[in-house]
Amino acid sequence: MQNNFMESQTRVNLMRAFAGESQARNRYTFAKQTALEKNLYVISEVFRFTAAQEEQHAKIFYELLKESAGRNVEITAGYPADVYDDIQKLLDTSVNNEFEEFSDAYPKFAATAKEEGYHKAASKFTLIAEIENYHKQRFEYYAKLMREDKLFRSDKTERWMCLNCGHIHESSEAPLECPVCGMRQGYFIREAEASFTFGGIVCQG
Repeated sequence: MQNNFMESQTRVNLMRAFAGESQARNRYTFAKQTALEKNLYVISEVFRFTAAQEEQHAKIFYELLKESAGRNVEITAGYPADVYDDIQKLLDTSVNNEFEEFSDAYPKFAATAKEEGYHKAASKFTLIAEIENYHKQRFEYYAKLMREDKLFRSDKTERWMCLNCGHIHESSEAPLECPVCGMRQGYFIREAEASFTFGGIVCQG
């Protein structure tokens, strides 16, 4: 049996999740711009891609609050103020924030929703927690590459794709400038990490 939604903890948790996802979307959007200013287009795309998914999470939680339409939901929660110009710090703090949602906040919210009889909300919390884990892994991967100075370098020959024009460069390091479109090294990504890759022009480096 469901509790009265207006008096439920699930109602509060949904608003906390909505607020958290909304803030994450904005944090990643701001981080995207910071990365662009540092000529790290690849990292900006990581933040943009993740921000778009956080926006959808916010929408899902918001729609589950329809029974509260026209009523304020008071919440008390701590949210991160990750205002950095350093890309490494932005990636590292993003890892921590995603881990907190995946490992602690959303599992607790899911358990509470299940106890209160809100099984749809419980399912959404559980499923979105798993997505947040993917976000954590994504940020973790690029944070590690940045830390080890391997974002555009490798210990082996790899295929690098320019995200602007699609040129493929085969070498242990992405070129400083794309020989086709002239974009800077920050536009290059390992081909395996790019979407819809089917090969391209190969330049031996």
